[in-house]
Amino acid sequence: MQVPKLTERFIAGFKPEDAAKDRLAFDTATRGLGLRAYRTRGDGVTAVIERVFLVQWTDKATGRKQRVPLGLWGAITLEQARGAAQARLGRVAQGLNPAAERAAAKTADDASRAAAAAAKETARFTLTGLIEDWAKLHLASRRMRYSTEAERALRHAFAAHLAKPAAALTHEAVTGILDRQVGAGHAAMAARTMAYGRACYGWAVKRRRLTLNPFAGLPSIEGGAPARDRVLTDAEIGAVWRAASTLGEPFGPVMKLLLLTAQRREEVAGLRWSELAQDLATWTLPSARTKNAKAHVVHLSQPARALLGAVQRVEGRDLVFSTTGATPPSGFSRAKATVDAAMAKEAAGNLPQRSEKHDKGDNRPASGWRFHDFRRSAVTWLAGAGFPPHVADKLLNHVTGSIGGVAAIYQRGEFLAERESPSRISLATSTPSQQQHDGGGVEEGFG
Repeated sequence: MQVPKLTERFIAGFKPEDAAKDRLAFDTATRGLGLRAYRTRGDGVTAVIERVFLVQWTDKATGRKQRVPLGLWGAITLEQARGAAQARLGRVAQGLNPAAERAAAKTADDASRAAAAAAKETARFTLTGLIEDWAKLHLASRRMRYSTEAERALRHAFAAHLAKPAAALTHEAVTGILDRQVGAGHAAMAARTMAYGRACYGWAVKRRRLTLNPFAGLPSIEGGAPARDRVLTDAEIGAVWRAASTLGEPFGPVMKLLLLTAQRREEVAGLRWSELAQDLATWTLPSARTKNAKAHVVHLSQPARALLGAVQRVEGRDLVFSTTGATPPSGFSRAKATVDAAMAKEAAGNLPQRSEKHDKGDNRPASGWRFHDFRRSAVTWLAGAGFPPHVADKLLNHVTGSIGGVAAIYQRGEFLAERESPSRISLATSTPSQQQHDGGGVEEGFG
């Protein structure tokens, strides 16, 4: 509707009629200037009348009316509204579209707000937050030893970056930290840290939490993953066996079972009574406890069964070995140090009584060995005894039965007996005197 020239007094009394939601009027003094009044619940109960100035024009291209709000009466005056209307209509006369400009401005404002929110989220998502989320949402399904070491390695190597945004970690910063680790003689640790970091950031990129992985594309670290070829001799295995006897439960039996079964340390340490057959003839590892997530059956030799039969069983506890009753034993580094000390003491006591032939090194304590070397030693013994490689792979629960890849690292036997004559293949045995020196029936324990 049209009314006389808009005045402050008219505006103050302008309101919707009867039950109408709103009411619209246009000024006769300024063409295109309109006033819209509408009801709103100001306090949630009482209706409040709001009055808004607007400007209206007809789009020449489409013939459609366009409206743009100018402001709430009270926030701007009538004179200010007239000036704003004239300015906008002047732009229309120049061929511009105030409605389109307003929409573009809104789009730009929304984009600016989104960018600010993204920047705020980026600043909040620190490297500490990334590691914690990765551990909670991804590492929870991995082996405890891997998840613990992955968290520890990243927090240690990138301690100076933990409170900074995860996205701020650059390729150059990563390279510098890894290079310093290599320079300090820790190439293997640098290689593992790089692998952990690549996996952590790769997980975040896949989940759209980050856009770049600063570990991607880094070259492999020289000397970071040296292939171990340590194989313990019969004398060394005997020495380890005897030294393990000095430990008691749980580490003594665990170490002996590692020798007897050639299984992984975490698998043996976490052995459950429920995984063992009633007669202790077999041990069935569930897929959840194996490295390759495949169930694995281990046939236990008589020495292994005898060892397990002698372990003290606690009523209501499924774990075979434990120091707390609730978790598998830890502290293998200390246990190994005790074994090394016992082996060195035994060797020192035997040296003066050994012949010149044995003084050449047969009775010296094993040096530089690891628990994982037991597996390689077992496979090498099997190869020398004539067992085919795929049997050894099955015993170790490797994914493949070929000699390539991981199997090549473990397999050190040359299969000389097989090449010479299949009829000569037999289980390795020792004379009674050798068994007494080398640890008794260890030789028949693999498998």
